[in-house]
Amino acid sequence: MALVQDDPEHLNSSSVHSFYGREVLLPRAGLATLSAVMAVFSVTAVLLNSTVIAVTLRHRQLRQPLNFALVNLAVADLGTTLTGAVPSVVTNAVGYYIAGRVGCVLEGFCVSLFGITALCTVALIAVERLFVVCKPLGTIIFQKKHAVMGVAASWLWSLLWNTPPLFGWGNYELEGAGTSCGPDWQNRDPSNFSYIICYFLLCFAVPFLMIVVSYSWLLWTLRKVAKVGGRSAAKAETRVAWMVVMMVVAFLVSWMPYATLALTVVFKPDVNFSPLVKVMPIYMAKSSTIYNPMIYIYMNKQFRTYAVPFLLCGRNPWPSEEEEDEEATTEVQTAVSHVNNRVSPE
Repeated sequence: MALVQDDPEHLNSSSVHSFYGREVLLPRAGLATLSAVMAVFSVTAVLLNSTVIAVTLRHRQLRQPLNFALVNLAVADLGTTLTGAVPSVVTNAVGYYIAGRVGCVLEGFCVSLFGITALCTVALIAVERLFVVCKPLGTIIFQKKHAVMGVAASWLWSLLWNTPPLFGWGNYELEGAGTSCGPDWQNRDPSNFSYIICYFLLCFAVPFLMIVVSYSWLLWTLRKVAKVGGRSAAKAETRVAWMVVMMVVAFLVSWMPYATLALTVVFKPDVNFSPLVKVMPIYMAKSSTIYNPMIYIYMNKQFRTYAVPFLLCGRNPWPSEEEEDEEATTEVQTAVSHVNNRVSPE
């Protein structure tokens, strides 16, 4: 499969280039810039997520049920980077998609599988925090079996909805600048259209709803606690609220532009977007592989205690943080105790 071109000058012009039934929307300078940016993102994502996995394997203290989802998120993000971001570095540098039809389907499947698994894991983390803190089902103790079931569910759900295009329901095609592959949002065939609608509702809308409901419930509970728990509970509520805001904002920044673009293309396939509008949402979604470990892992003091020295060859620039960590832990435990007293049945 080769790029269709009339002459070398045409390749360097700002006009589009036809390839693989699609268009390469950016000039060579734009593709080179995109390749360089994605190279930086890829290296950073591999470094951060690999560190999370490595320190978890090295330190038994991190292998707790509540951390299973965090490690699963790192694994899914690492998979997204290796199967999606890294290949896009190469294809953008070359100037067109070089892997052919089989490569496109394989990339689209792998990126979607890892990406939706990561998305479901973000929702899983929200639900786990809700059950541990607010205890909506009473005094059920969160155990290893619950954590394993949650992680397995995230992979099975993603596999369930990303496999159909391999067997004819839906399709994987070139997207964005024509140098990466994903679900075919533009095909108006009834079979493909029905798949895309189900895919959006069950793989984006449902996880997003779970995140909003879980964190809203959590903040509402902690706000009630702060009114009766005094200064420590109020401080713990502020800490949790700040982290929740960052989580939701990161989710929206990463995924909402891509979801909006996809839905617009689904219902208005003839709409004309500028090349930048077509390209940016796709790579913003892929950039979540950096946001996720920074927010979910490195804002977790337990992980940071081991991850920072691992990255800095044994040096820790925040050695005085230990006392602050103990104080924060006491405050959170106090808040949780108040929550349990309020929500547990008499």
